[in-house]
Amino acid sequence: MENSKSNVLTRPLVIAAIALFCCALWGSATPFIKTGYALSLPEKDVPSTILYAGIRFFLAGILTVIIYSIARRKFLYPKPKNIGITLSVSLFQTVLQYLLFYIGLANTSGVKGTVLSGSTAFFAVIISALIFKQEKLTVKKIIACILGFAGIIIVNLKGLDFNMNFLGDGFVILSTAACAMSSVLVRKFSTREDPVVISGYQFIAGGLFMSFVGLVFGGKVVFPDIKAVAVLIYLAFLSAAAYSLWGLLLKYNPVSKVTIYSFTTPVFGVILSEIMLAGEDSNVNYVNLAITLVLVCTGIILINYKKNEKST
Repeated sequence: MENSKSNVLTRPLVIAAIALFCCALWGSATPFIKTGYALSLPEKDVPSTILYAGIRFFLAGILTVIIYSIARRKFLYPKPKNIGITLSVSLFQTVLQYLLFYIGLANTSGVKGTVLSGSTAFFAVIISALIFKQEKLTVKKIIACILGFAGIIIVNLKGLDFNMNFLGDGFVILSTAACAMSSVLVRKFSTREDPVVISGYQFIAGGLFMSFVGLVFGGKVVFPDIKAVAVLIYLAFLSAAAYSLWGLLLKYNPVSKVTIYSFTTPVFGVILSEIMLAGEDSNVNYVNLAITLVLVCTGIILINYKKNEKST
């Protein structure tokens, strides 16, 4: 059964379908987070956003464990010897990534935050190849990452400035490096523990920690109506579904072949924000969006071009 699942999850079309579904879910987070903030944050400060994220991720972990346990017909939990690796994934995937991102975003523009956070795939390839030796760093992979990152810059070109500051832009870059490290760790640890179990319990641990930090620094969150609750549940669901499926892909495939699709997340975010937040001023240039899609797709194709490539 394991071999059958492995074969299915290594097929290029299956990888593409699942990875794009995950990226579409992550992209949909942008308009839903804005809606959630408007409904549930009396004060839109950093502690309140951290508290909101903590509640969201704790709920995502609970949903992951419940749904997966029902599907497997038994309660799932990490083996005692794997609690440490689950916490290490949580440190990078939830705690550091989002704490750094929210602090950074508070000190830079949304456009720059989107562009800089799009460098996750590049960091993942570098960390996977140079630090963990999980795959070889090739010119093809570097070019593919550059094409994808160039696409993100182009789609956000309107309103983008190139003045950098460490507390804002630097923290967003560190956030993407933490996210990339988490992908590499999931790939590394998936041979010792089910990646969906890792995903669920790392969310629970990270969500509790972020909620604690948000509360200590005076964060406030309210849920005045069913709409506010529904938005939170959707955000929790998308995190649970996307990270669990992403972890399964990482278990059976090289990091570069999976993370290259992350360049589509900001594209989905731009498109879905344009649709759902129609009342806001639009910064979307459709020519730039078309160019971005071409560049990102070219990068994805380049990574997957040689079917019998041995150096992955």
